[in-house]
Amino acid sequence: MSESESPRSSLVFAYYVTGHGFGHATRVVEVVRHLISSGHRVHVVSAAPEFVFTMEIHSPNLFIRKILLDSGSVQSDALTVDGRASLEKYCEIAVEPRDSILATEVEWLKSIKANLVVSDVVPIACRAAADAGIRSVCVTNFSWDFIYAEYVMAAGHHHRSIVWQIAEDYSHCEFLIRLPGYCPMPAFHDVIDIPLVVRPLHKSREEVRRELGVPENVKLLIFNFGGQQTGWKLKEEYLPAGWLCLVCGASAKQELPPNFIALPKDVYTPDVIAASDCMLGKIGYGTVSEALAYKLRFIFVRRDYFNEEPFLRKMLEYFQGGVEMIRRDLLAGCWAPYLERAVTLKPCYDGGIDGGEVAAKILQDTAMGKKRSKLSLSGARRLRDAIILGFQLQRAPGRDLSVPEWYQVAGNEAGIPSVDQTQKPSKFVEGFEILHGDHHGLSDTIGFLDSLATLAKIGGHHQEREHLAAAALFNWEEDIVVARAPGRLDVMGGIADYSGSLVLLMPTREACHAAVQRNHPSKQKLWKHAEARHHSRDTPILEIVSFGSELSNRGPTFDMDLSDFMEEDGKPISYEKAYHYFSRDPSQKWAAYVAGTILVLMREMDVRFEDSISILVSSTVPEGKGVSSSASVEVATMSAIAAAHGLEISPRDVALLCQKVENYVVGAPCGVMDQMASACGEANKLLAMICQPAEILGLVEIPSHIRFWGIDSGIRHSVGGSDYGSVRIGAFIGKTMIRSFASSSFAETNSEEAEEESSELIESDASLDYLCNLSPHRFQAHYASKLPQSIRGEEFIEKYGDHGDSVTTIDRKGTYDIMAPTKHPIYENFRVQAFKALLTATPSEEQVIGLGELMYQCHDSYSACGLGSDGTDRLVRLVQKMEKLKHSKTENGTLYGAKITGGGSGGTVCFIGRSSLRSSEQILQIQRKYKEATGFMPYVFEGSSPGAGKFGYLKIRKNSAPPST
Repeated sequence: MSESESPRSSLVFAYYVTGHGFGHATRVVEVVRHLISSGHRVHVVSAAPEFVFTMEIHSPNLFIRKILLDSGSVQSDALTVDGRASLEKYCEIAVEPRDSILATEVEWLKSIKANLVVSDVVPIACRAAADAGIRSVCVTNFSWDFIYAEYVMAAGHHHRSIVWQIAEDYSHCEFLIRLPGYCPMPAFHDVIDIPLVVRPLHKSREEVRRELGVPENVKLLIFNFGGQQTGWKLKEEYLPAGWLCLVCGASAKQELPPNFIALPKDVYTPDVIAASDCMLGKIGYGTVSEALAYKLRFIFVRRDYFNEEPFLRKMLEYFQGGVEMIRRDLLAGCWAPYLERAVTLKPCYDGGIDGGEVAAKILQDTAMGKKRSKLSLSGARRLRDAIILGFQLQRAPGRDLSVPEWYQVAGNEAGIPSVDQTQKPSKFVEGFEILHGDHHGLSDTIGFLDSLATLAKIGGHHQEREHLAAAALFNWEEDIVVARAPGRLDVMGGIADYSGSLVLLMPTREACHAAVQRNHPSKQKLWKHAEARHHSRDTPILEIVSFGSELSNRGPTFDMDLSDFMEEDGKPISYEKAYHYFSRDPSQKWAAYVAGTILVLMREMDVRFEDSISILVSSTVPEGKGVSSSASVEVATMSAIAAAHGLEISPRDVALLCQKVENYVVGAPCGVMDQMASACGEANKLLAMICQPAEILGLVEIPSHIRFWGIDSGIRHSVGGSDYGSVRIGAFIGKTMIRSFASSSFAETNSEEAEEESSELIESDASLDYLCNLSPHRFQAHYASKLPQSIRGEEFIEKYGDHGDSVTTIDRKGTYDIMAPTKHPIYENFRVQAFKALLTATPSEEQVIGLGELMYQCHDSYSACGLGSDGTDRLVRLVQKMEKLKHSKTENGTLYGAKITGGGSGGTVCFIGRSSLRSSEQILQIQRKYKEATGFMPYVFEGSSPGAGKFGYLKIRKNSAPPST
């Protein structure tokens, strides 16, 4: 904004700045600078240090009011975000004193006669402005409702109200001035996009280097972390020869090697960035925007669970300015390969960097009375049924191109002939010969093989990092083994599996593929960073690439020496050590699902791996939707590894081994049903099994007139979430109490007076191994009245000791619901038995009505356990509403029931209906109605596919010439 564009009168702006990090304050400085240069007064409300603002703005029209009104994300160190602590801190700062904060802010805003409230990105500021009758605008690239939503699973569903309140606060904002690299922000109803907000340069590259005494032939690295690992020291050998590192934020007591230089606290970072060759740090708006603006290569280390990062990272990599460093290599000082890679990049951002000026002009116009359109739908309303907004990150590539199964149903009803599926699959696919097995005509398998052929041709062409890493993973002239494992739709049984229930499961059409190759260590192809630290080529290593990493904010690659799995005495390490090994770097914790299969084979089957192993994992099973994405990864990986090493393991045993991976290496307390469905299921059949621990009863044919669907609620589910774990603990506590009650009754029973049968039943209850072996009528008659609704962990431990579950730990300070988690599996087992029997009954309207009713009862029981969610409840109500309409119109219905699936607390809802075109139309109606209500278009799971055992495995080899026709 030029000096000649002065407004008609001086305006007053109240600019609220979040207390999270310096990046927000530095971009606010640039907007504020332009406002003040136009003659306006700006009151900055922030907990950031005052010098951040006053160092750049010297004006009596800048007023600083130091106060903390939000806490951002709490980090336990420079790279680790603590989701639970973040929500608890926000509660302490902004929720508990909310009324007094609002009263204070409203009074203050009126006292300064503010013309406009600007927020970056303090939620309560928008509500305070509305209460004061002042317009408000947000300027940001993310909002806290989006960031915090992912933390709800870790902290418990009772924190959801925080996310709703934040969204409601933002919805009072008139519009959003949105910065590049933005996250989804549904709470805002009107948006203006602007260029990057970047601080300008004051000095040239040459001037800065001259002042620092750095010759032009020396490579400069700026180390910009805003905090470092406790007890970690920078060492001279971290830098290659010819490099010098400038350290931002170094403490006065910190000892630095001679090739590291501490920058002054008040250094003007943009000038130093422009004078450097590379930056090493963590991704945030400030670092990314200035790296892009000044063509600086950025070596970054991921922060897991900070949901702003994937969007900024994607922008950084799109403009060829980013290199990812593994946290382990950062701490170990293996920097050289990353620096070598970075200096080959040619950053190419050519967009605007005058966002500060543009934003200031918009804010001035708004403060002077310019109006924008406003929608009536509040942000909280749009957010309510999509608490976890990371669904944008969960979309599997290529899945949207699949032909929906309803199309085939419609074709059959219309008499259109379908493609002959009985043709024997070809032994060739483009680029590969199939030496063993076949692809069964599965389009996703053929697509995966095509992607492998494409990878073999990539060479050095510019691609996404995960594709480049995968292209360098295999020796393409050697054999590769491919296995496939589907997800599963939990039709009935759900969270009763760990209590020994009968469960009914259907494998999904969506599946995970794992490609495995073993090589002698001397022939193993190594990535540059792995090669840099690998001193001997005789040691077997493991390298993994996970496709779709950008969709779920995890590192795309993982590598380790297989010797890390061995103790000095030659025995495999414990599961506890493995759990901590993979937990060191949250962005690579996903590798536990894959690499954990190797350790389990070592420990449980005494397998020793002498060769190096390369693994590529590609899954279209959506994560966090309650359809067993983790089980499909584990089963596909273990099946491929077993086949590559000549191990004959039955599908059932594969499932049991994979459960150990999840329970002990990953640390998720799941039952075995997910892995069993993925390994042992068959297409268009329900796998029936009793989870004691895993007795397969057989496969139940799905009657031709019945069909099952799944609809994703958009609310991310996690089996490791505190809700699922608490319910599981509650069930095991309930079983322990029942055994204790029965033992006391048996001891008190006078066997001469008591009936022999009654005595035997009490004795059986006293040694109860699984809750589901207790019948509903016996539970209700003898134990329901004795069980408490809840109990504190400390009280239970003191009275009963251990709860008998090896994969969960009782928190002594926690309180656990007992009645509902204990009652659910007992009654659910009965419902599943009834459901199985009804499936084989004579087809009738009463049959499908009865099946639907059992599903509704299951859903209500989940809710009683605290495992419901607003989104899944809405989907179930949509079916019930359709049923009510059909009864009032005396029409034949097609959908009959629905229930939440898997671990609950979001995820997918399973529907039952008639196999007809009308059912598919109603499913699409539900999909559209859900989107209208929530803003989220849910994914529909339809169709089925074979489990890993039925699929077998493929052994493929690259063709030297195309096959003859």
